[in-house]
Amino acid sequence: MGNSTKQTLAAIGTGMKRALPIVLGYVPIGFAYGVLAGKGGLSEANTLLMSLIVFAGSAQFIAVGLFAAGTGPAAIILTTFVVNLRHMLMAASLSPHLAGWKKRHLAFFSFELTDETFALHSLKAASLGECRLEALSLNVTAQVSWVVGTVLGIVASGLIGDIKPMGLDYALAAMFIALLVGQCENRVRVVTAIFSGGIATLLYLAGWHQFHIIAATVAGATFGLGVEHWTKD
Repeated sequence: MGNSTKQTLAAIGTGMKRALPIVLGYVPIGFAYGVLAGKGGLSEANTLLMSLIVFAGSAQFIAVGLFAAGTGPAAIILTTFVVNLRHMLMAASLSPHLAGWKKRHLAFFSFELTDETFALHSLKAASLGECRLEALSLNVTAQVSWVVGTVLGIVASGLIGDIKPMGLDYALAAMFIALLVGQCENRVRVVTAIFSGGIATLLYLAGWHQFHIIAATVAGATFGLGVEHWTKD
């Protein structure tokens, strides 16, 4: 086995190992999505296709809820589009570190970029340009685990009666909380998280049900950056 092959396998293996925390969350949450989609009346094929083609946890949960409520296709598409606009902010923050990547790799990377994979990529953003295989391996591993969870959920959907006692509808929120806790490594991040959460809550209560996350993200990032610069001066 040549050195290049060993390096390739090592990079792929590293990406898979780094994705393990996401895998542990995605399998049960993908399972919850599969069950909820089945209970909401979505066909097995469409449930699986959403995980393969859309691959956006919160958007998939929202789409299933809207579908179950009888919402029209246009409203579902528009709502999920708005919810996923936050991915533009994530991509924008990582893009300076991906300047040397080819377009096909950028497209593949962008397709599988989620809140959770972004959280891990941001920790090693400066080295992304040199760790393409590792980054792509991390993303692929994350989506595979989500699809596996979805398949398990589809199978279990017909075997589960009442899903409310299981708390499956809270699974995604629980994972976001876990990721947030992992990112709060210092006082600035803790204060920023509290500030952003407060802004998001206030905007939601004010009726900004589609844009509160995006607005709170921008406000929180601006606030955090300002506090970080202020404390360094």
